Amino acid sequence: MKSRILIVEDDAALSGILRDNFMAEGYDVQCVVNGDIAVANAREFAPDLILLDVGLPGSNGFDLCSVLRGRRRTPIVMLTARSDKRDKLKGLELGADDYITKPFDLQELLARIHAVLRRACQGVERVALGNVTIDFRRLQAWNGTGAIDFSHREFELLRYLAERPNKVVGRVELLHEIWGYLETPLTRSVDNAIVRLRRKIEPDPQHPRFIHTVHGDGYCLTPGKATS
Repeated sequence: MKSRILIVEDDAALSGILRDNFMAEGYDVQCVVNGDIAVANAREFAPDLILLDVGLPGSNGFDLCSVLRGRRRTPIVMLTARSDKRDKLKGLELGADDYITKPFDLQELLARIHAVLRRACQGVERVALGNVTIDFRRLQAWNGTGAIDFSHREFELLRYLAERPNKVVGRVELLHEIWGYLETPLTRSVDNAIVRLRRKIEPDPQHPRFIHTVHGDGYCLTPGKATS
Protein backbone atom coordinates (compact mmCIF):
# COMPACT_ATOMS: atom_id res chain seq x y z
CA MET A 1 0.00 0.00 0.00
CA LYS A 2 1.46 3.36 -1.09
CA SER A 3 2.18 6.01 1.51
CA ARG A 4 0.17 9.18 0.84
CA ILE A 5 1.79 12.63 0.88
CA LEU A 6 -0.13 15.91 0.83
CA ILE A 7 1.93 18.85 -0.46
CA VAL A 8 0.72 22.26 0.71
CA GLU A 9 2.71 24.72 -1.42
CA ASP A 10 1.59 27.81 -3.38
CA ASP A 11 4.60 27.75 -5.73
CA ALA A 12 3.19 25.72 -8.63
CA ALA A 13 6.60 25.00 -10.20
CA LEU A 14 8.10 23.69 -6.96
CA SER A 15 4.94 21.76 -6.14
CA GLY A 16 5.08 20.05 -9.54
CA ILE A 17 8.74 19.09 -9.13
CA LEU A 18 8.08 17.64 -5.68
CA ARG A 19 4.99 15.76 -6.87
CA ASP A 20 6.84 14.17 -9.79
CA ASN A 21 9.80 13.11 -7.65
CA PHE A 22 7.63 11.74 -4.84
CA MET A 23 5.53 9.77 -7.32
CA ALA A 24 8.73 8.38 -8.84
CA GLU A 25 9.63 7.19 -5.33
CA GLY A 26 6.34 5.28 -5.15
CA TYR A 27 4.22 7.73 -3.12
CA ASP A 28 0.61 8.66 -3.77
CA VAL A 29 0.61 12.47 -3.91
CA GLN A 30 -1.89 15.33 -3.84
CA CYS A 31 -1.02 19.04 -4.06
CA VAL A 32 -2.96 22.03 -2.72
CA VAL A 33 -2.16 25.74 -2.66
CA ASN A 34 -3.78 27.14 0.49
CA GLY A 35 -4.87 26.33 4.01
CA ASP A 36 -8.61 25.94 3.49
CA ILE A 37 -8.13 23.36 0.76
CA ALA A 38 -5.44 21.64 2.83
CA VAL A 39 -7.76 21.06 5.78
CA ALA A 40 -10.46 19.58 3.53
CA ASN A 41 -7.96 17.37 1.69
CA ALA A 42 -6.35 16.18 4.90
CA ARG A 43 -9.77 14.93 5.95
CA GLU A 44 -10.61 13.21 2.65
CA PHE A 45 -7.18 12.10 1.39
CA ALA A 46 -6.00 10.97 4.85
CA PRO A 47 -2.29 11.50 4.08
CA ASP A 48 0.46 9.62 5.85
CA LEU A 49 2.60 12.80 5.78
CA ILE A 50 2.01 16.49 5.07
CA LEU A 51 4.73 18.63 3.49
CA LEU A 52 3.72 22.12 4.58
CA ASP A 53 5.09 25.44 3.30
CA VAL A 54 5.17 28.18 5.94
CA GLY A 55 4.70 31.12 3.53
CA LEU A 56 1.16 30.44 2.31
CA PRO A 57 -1.38 33.04 1.21
CA GLY A 58 -4.04 33.66 3.86
CA SER A 59 -3.38 31.41 6.86
CA ASN A 60 0.35 30.90 7.30
CA GLY A 61 1.90 27.50 7.75
CA PHE A 62 2.33 27.95 11.49
CA ASP A 63 -1.41 28.48 11.99
CA LEU A 64 -2.20 25.62 9.65
CA CYS A 65 0.20 23.28 11.42
CA SER A 66 -1.77 23.68 14.63
CA VAL A 67 -5.05 22.89 12.88
CA LEU A 68 -3.73 19.90 10.94
CA ARG A 69 -1.90 18.52 13.95
CA GLY A 70 -5.08 18.68 15.98
CA ARG A 71 -7.35 17.06 13.40
CA ARG A 72 -5.16 14.05 12.75
CA ARG A 73 -1.95 12.85 14.26
CA THR A 74 -0.30 13.02 10.83
CA PRO A 75 3.45 13.65 10.55
CA ILE A 76 4.19 17.17 9.29
CA VAL A 77 7.39 18.34 7.60
CA MET A 78 7.55 22.14 7.33
CA LEU A 79 9.20 23.66 4.27
CA THR A 80 10.20 27.32 4.37
CA ALA A 81 12.58 30.01 3.23
CA ARG A 82 12.88 31.20 6.83
CA SER A 83 16.16 30.09 8.39
CA ASP A 84 15.69 31.92 11.69
CA LYS A 85 16.20 29.54 14.60
CA ARG A 86 13.14 30.98 16.36
CA ASP A 87 10.93 30.03 13.40
CA LYS A 88 12.31 26.50 13.45
CA LEU A 89 11.65 26.16 17.18
CA LYS A 90 8.15 27.57 16.72
CA GLY A 91 7.37 25.00 14.02
CA LEU A 92 8.64 22.12 16.14
CA GLU A 93 6.75 23.36 19.19
CA LEU A 94 3.54 23.41 17.14
CA GLY A 95 3.97 19.73 16.38
CA ALA A 96 6.02 19.58 13.18
CA ASP A 97 8.16 16.45 12.90
CA ASP A 98 10.88 18.12 10.84
CA TYR A 99 11.72 21.56 9.47
CA ILE A 100 13.57 22.09 6.19
CA THR A 101 14.71 25.45 4.78
CA LYS A 102 14.84 26.51 1.14
CA PRO A 103 16.88 26.07 -0.93
CA PHE A 104 17.22 22.38 -0.17
CA ASP A 105 18.76 19.30 -1.70
CA LEU A 106 16.03 17.06 -3.12
CA GLN A 107 17.74 13.84 -2.05
CA GLU A 108 18.11 15.14 1.49
CA LEU A 109 14.42 16.07 1.54
CA LEU A 110 13.47 12.58 0.35
CA ALA A 111 15.71 10.98 2.96
CA ARG A 112 14.19 13.05 5.76
CA ILE A 113 10.66 12.26 4.60
CA HIS A 114 11.58 8.55 4.57
CA ALA A 115 12.87 8.92 8.14
CA VAL A 116 9.72 10.69 9.39
CA LEU A 117 7.47 8.08 7.78
CA ARG A 118 9.57 5.28 9.24
CA ARG A 119 9.24 6.73 12.74
CA ALA A 120 5.50 7.17 12.26
CA CYS A 121 5.10 3.53 11.29
CA GLN A 122 6.54 2.42 14.62
CA GLY A 123 3.21 3.13 16.33
CA VAL A 124 0.48 0.55 16.93
CA GLU A 125 -0.83 -0.77 13.62
CA ARG A 126 -3.26 -3.40 14.88
CA VAL A 127 -4.96 -4.22 18.16
CA ALA A 128 -7.07 -7.19 19.26
CA LEU A 129 -9.91 -6.64 21.72
CA GLY A 130 -11.46 -10.03 22.39
CA ASN A 131 -12.84 -11.26 19.07
CA VAL A 132 -12.59 -7.77 17.55
CA THR A 133 -9.52 -6.80 15.50
CA ILE A 134 -8.77 -3.24 14.46
CA ASP A 135 -6.24 -2.54 11.70
CA PHE A 136 -5.25 1.12 11.96
CA ARG A 137 -3.06 1.05 8.88
CA ARG A 138 -5.87 -0.08 6.57
CA LEU A 139 -8.62 1.57 8.65
CA GLN A 140 -10.54 -1.69 8.90
CA ALA A 141 -12.20 -3.48 11.82
CA TRP A 142 -13.88 -6.87 12.06
CA ASN A 143 -15.12 -9.51 14.45
CA GLY A 144 -16.10 -13.17 14.11
CA THR A 145 -19.14 -12.34 11.99
CA GLY A 146 -17.81 -9.67 9.65
CA ALA A 147 -16.66 -6.07 9.22
CA ILE A 148 -17.43 -3.34 11.75
CA ASP A 149 -18.13 0.17 10.51
CA PHE A 150 -15.90 2.71 12.28
CA SER A 151 -15.79 6.44 11.54
CA HIS A 152 -12.37 7.97 10.91
CA ARG A 153 -12.50 9.73 14.28
CA GLU A 154 -13.34 6.45 16.03
CA PHE A 155 -10.23 4.89 14.48
CA GLU A 156 -8.14 7.87 15.60
CA LEU A 157 -9.57 7.82 19.13
CA LEU A 158 -9.02 4.09 19.54
CA ARG A 159 -5.51 4.27 18.11
CA TYR A 160 -4.61 7.09 20.51
CA LEU A 161 -5.76 4.97 23.44
CA ALA A 162 -4.06 1.83 22.06
CA GLU A 163 -0.73 3.69 21.88
CA ARG A 164 -1.09 4.32 25.62
CA PRO A 165 -2.27 0.94 26.93
CA ASN A 166 -3.22 0.68 30.60
CA LYS A 167 -2.71 4.43 31.04
CA VAL A 168 -5.35 7.02 31.85
CA VAL A 169 -5.89 9.49 29.01
CA GLY A 170 -7.77 12.63 30.04
CA ARG A 171 -10.79 14.05 28.24
CA VAL A 172 -9.05 17.40 27.73
CA GLU A 173 -6.08 15.70 26.06
CA LEU A 174 -8.42 13.80 23.73
CA LEU A 175 -10.34 16.97 22.83
CA HIS A 176 -7.08 18.66 21.88
CA GLU A 177 -5.38 15.76 20.10
CA ILE A 178 -8.30 14.01 18.37
CA TRP A 179 -10.96 16.70 18.00
CA GLY A 180 -8.46 19.48 17.33
CA TYR A 181 -9.80 22.04 19.80
CA LEU A 182 -7.30 24.75 20.68
CA GLU A 183 -9.40 25.79 23.67
CA THR A 184 -11.27 23.36 25.94
CA PRO A 185 -15.03 23.57 25.27
CA LEU A 186 -17.85 22.33 27.45
CA THR A 187 -18.81 19.27 25.45
CA ARG A 188 -19.54 15.57 25.91
CA SER A 189 -18.02 14.68 22.52
CA VAL A 190 -15.44 12.35 24.06
CA ASP A 191 -17.93 10.56 26.31
CA ASN A 192 -20.41 10.10 23.47
CA ALA A 193 -17.69 8.73 21.18
CA ILE A 194 -16.62 6.26 23.87
CA VAL A 195 -20.23 5.07 24.21
CA ARG A 196 -20.36 4.42 20.45
CA LEU A 197 -17.03 2.59 20.51
CA ARG A 198 -18.14 0.36 23.38
CA ARG A 199 -21.26 -0.63 21.46
CA LYS A 200 -19.03 -1.81 18.62
CA ILE A 201 -16.22 -3.59 20.49
CA GLU A 202 -17.40 -4.58 23.96
CA PRO A 203 -19.17 -7.93 24.60
CA ASP A 204 -21.24 -6.09 27.22
CA PRO A 205 -21.11 -2.29 26.74
CA GLN A 206 -22.73 -1.72 30.15
CA HIS A 207 -19.85 -3.56 31.82
CA PRO A 208 -16.83 -2.70 29.63
CA ARG A 209 -13.91 -5.06 29.52
CA PHE A 210 -11.54 -2.98 27.37
CA ILE A 211 -12.34 0.74 27.60
CA HIS A 212 -12.58 1.75 31.24
CA THR A 213 -13.85 5.03 32.64
CA VAL A 214 -11.64 6.69 35.24
CA HIS A 215 -14.07 9.08 36.88
CA GLY A 216 -12.88 12.66 36.93
CA ASP A 217 -9.90 11.87 34.72
CA GLY A 218 -10.68 10.14 31.46
CA TYR A 219 -10.40 6.71 29.90
CA CYS A 220 -8.03 3.75 29.92
CA LEU A 221 -7.73 1.02 27.30
CA THR A 222 -6.80 -2.47 28.44
CA PRO A 223 -6.10 -4.29 25.17
CA GLY A 224 -5.71 -8.00 24.68
CA LYS A 225 -2.94 -7.70 22.11
CA ALA A 226 -1.38 -4.80 20.20
CA THR A 227 1.27 -5.02 17.48
CA SER A 228 3.45 -2.44 15.79
